[in-house]
Amino acid sequence: MVRTVSNNNSIIAKLTLMLDAEITRELAKAKEADKAATAKGYKKFKEQWRILQHSIREIFNHNARSLSFEENYRHAYNMCLQKQGGQLYDGVSGLVVENLNKLAKEHIVPAFPASISVGGIDYVQQAQEGERLLKAVRAVWDDHISSMSKLRDLLKYMDRTHVPPARALPIFEQGQQLFLERVIRSPDYSIKTHLIDTLLIQIQIERDGHTVNRSAVKGCVEVLLELRDRRDSWDSAVSVYEKDFEPVFLKESESFYKSEASRLLDWCNAMQYLKKVEERFMSERSRTQYYLSSKSEAPLISILENHLLIPHLQTIIYMPSSGLDVMVDGDKTDDLARMYRLFMKVPEGPPTLQRALRESVIRRGKEVNALATAGPSNDADAEGDGEGEEAAEDTKAKGKKKALASKGVASRATEAALQWMQSVLDLKDKTDKLLKLCFADDLSVQTTLSTAFETFINDNPKSPEYISLFIDENLRKGLKGKSDQDVDNVLEKTITVFRYIAERDVFERYYKGHLAKRLLQNRSVSDDAERGMLAKLKVECGVQFTQKLEGMFNDLKVSGDHMSGFRDHLAKSQVLPPIDISVNVLTSTFWPMGLKPAPCNFPSSMVESCKVYDRYYQSRHSGRKLSWQPSMGSADVRATFKTRTHDLNVSTYALVILLLFENLGDGEFLTYEELKDASGMEEQELKRQLQSLACAKFRVLKKHPPGRDVADEDSFSFNHDFTCPMQKIKISTVSSKVENSEQRRETMERVDEERKHQTDACIVRIMKDRKVLSHTELIMEVTRQLATRFQPAPAQIKKRIEALIEREYLDRGDDKNSYRYLGPETCVWISPVTPEQAADHLREFGTLHILGSPNAMGD
Repeated sequence: MVRTVSNNNSIIAKLTLMLDAEITRELAKAKEADKAATAKGYKKFKEQWRILQHSIREIFNHNARSLSFEENYRHAYNMCLQKQGGQLYDGVSGLVVENLNKLAKEHIVPAFPASISVGGIDYVQQAQEGERLLKAVRAVWDDHISSMSKLRDLLKYMDRTHVPPARALPIFEQGQQLFLERVIRSPDYSIKTHLIDTLLIQIQIERDGHTVNRSAVKGCVEVLLELRDRRDSWDSAVSVYEKDFEPVFLKESESFYKSEASRLLDWCNAMQYLKKVEERFMSERSRTQYYLSSKSEAPLISILENHLLIPHLQTIIYMPSSGLDVMVDGDKTDDLARMYRLFMKVPEGPPTLQRALRESVIRRGKEVNALATAGPSNDADAEGDGEGEEAAEDTKAKGKKKALASKGVASRATEAALQWMQSVLDLKDKTDKLLKLCFADDLSVQTTLSTAFETFINDNPKSPEYISLFIDENLRKGLKGKSDQDVDNVLEKTITVFRYIAERDVFERYYKGHLAKRLLQNRSVSDDAERGMLAKLKVECGVQFTQKLEGMFNDLKVSGDHMSGFRDHLAKSQVLPPIDISVNVLTSTFWPMGLKPAPCNFPSSMVESCKVYDRYYQSRHSGRKLSWQPSMGSADVRATFKTRTHDLNVSTYALVILLLFENLGDGEFLTYEELKDASGMEEQELKRQLQSLACAKFRVLKKHPPGRDVADEDSFSFNHDFTCPMQKIKISTVSSKVENSEQRRETMERVDEERKHQTDACIVRIMKDRKVLSHTELIMEVTRQLATRFQPAPAQIKKRIEALIEREYLDRGDDKNSYRYLGPETCVWISPVTPEQAADHLREFGTLHILGSPNAMGD
């Protein structure tokens, strides 16, 4: 066994030596063959490269037509098949660099401008020099891209087989990269510096108002946008425009506009400044859209906003002689629209503009308020209250002219009130026009203007009265020069002002008084106009607001039916009253009258006439008692003077006074005290009536001694010598339509008393529904519900809560910061209570129990 193994090992060793020798011989043969093949391949590569090199140079020299594309493509193809793609790629790149160096030296460097900063030479010359460089760079680029396009077609197989595994750039992109490295960022020539500076200079020249070749600038910008440094990042690399040009451009722009803002503010007014700024915005936007990158627009516009607008908003608005107020005063709609457009570009702009607009409108409103309050006293004016339109019949031309001249004469206080309202409407028209033409109907601006109007209108405590008076003037008969449509348009505008009133309950009281006079004196322009106005108020304030006003119309309708029945009754009974009377039966809760009629002693003839109607009325409505209101009536009196007879339209009070002179002879008189005792009137009312009859325009009585004011020592006689060209004369009671201080104090006292009841009712209604509420929640809910009538102060609401706690309608909760409802399901009220208060509470609570005397509610 041992000898056998030894022999086998010897055989294996001999075989191994024989194989190693054979392999060595074969390897040597292969190596020799490879050397021969390599030498042959290199020789073939040199031949193919020589041909390709010549062809590529011919392409660069624009002689591609003389070349065979198929032959050159095959050479490149074979080189790649022979694993010579790397040598081919490097060789082509070298030729591209060689050509780019040549182009830069021969075409770009000679075009460098003499100066690379603005100024020093003529703008035209500087623009032309810059244009030459820009055109040269673009021409070299276009030439290079054209050549690289041909090379890309020629070397497609190389791009497919060699480039991906070698992680190299495709030959076309390689050409772009080499253009960036050898031309734009040339290590031999300062091309990038000259190019960027030239672009900046061209832009600056254009900003200064001169003309440049935009196409030349655009051409070079497109080159910078196309180029990317693909060595750093192949896929996400930023363009050369963004990396090299844009930062410098934005920095230069920031410096320019910072100086530009100071320069414009020194030389321009606000309107000129805004126009220049808008032009800058437009020009920069045009610049980015035409020859710069659209991506530059946002940062460039931001620079304009940060330097031309944001730091100077207040300066622009309040610039003397040209700011916002001047624009508004002068109706500079274009300038205001421009201000709005520019201010809307920056976050600080809208609130700044809105604040200034609010201040401007409030200031104008305060001026309107000041003119009204600085007007004449609201005390009685001897010329009447403006209700004295005289209806002329059978008048001569001269007399008619005189009558028209005195038509509609109002007290100076009334004129001031009407002028206030007209001024507010004019201001509203103005702001509405500006809102539409200048502020694009911006809702936030509209809200700002509304807040401003609300502020100054409610700053004037007389505004509810003035608005009601203005409506009264436009709803009266005899309004000349206005059609029904004109009147409706004015009233519609008035409603827009009415919306700003916080104290609508005060307006309601005045409106009710004015409406009562129009209806009872038959002075309304038309029933349709009156009801149309009520419809407008109902839309604004709800049904409850106009319920009493509509009740007034219903009373007149019912009264008309009563009078028809009364006339028929007189005809049948053949019992005629001494004085022909027409009666309006009014519901006291609807009409602005006191609980008790003002004192006045009717003459026997008037008393008997009233009794005739009273008996008729009681026969139809037993259990009702009529209270005659002399302050609400009027009378037609036929008076005979020496020259002629006149029909006088006077108040009921004036009729009582005139009847006292009925049986006096010529030369007889009555003293003031005698008139006072006989009429039973209050002194203030008596003096007003005597002023109307003896001191105003139509003096049917004589005052002794003559004078404007009535004194206790005066005496009066019938003026038999009175003359007037008109047959019919309306003698208005001397008064101002606008309340004086004392009257306004009394009105507000009544309003405050009504507000207490309304607040009580509102609190009880809320608590009855909610049962338990916190103090804050109750205050907020009461304020919300009463807002349609007035704005209750929290302190006033708190007082009413305390009053209801005392009357055991409410109780404090365990935490002392909440309330519980304790009241009954119906309202119990302690007399005395007015009918109007009773009606209000009846509506609020559903049931009303009056505790007190049987006549607690009066008649």
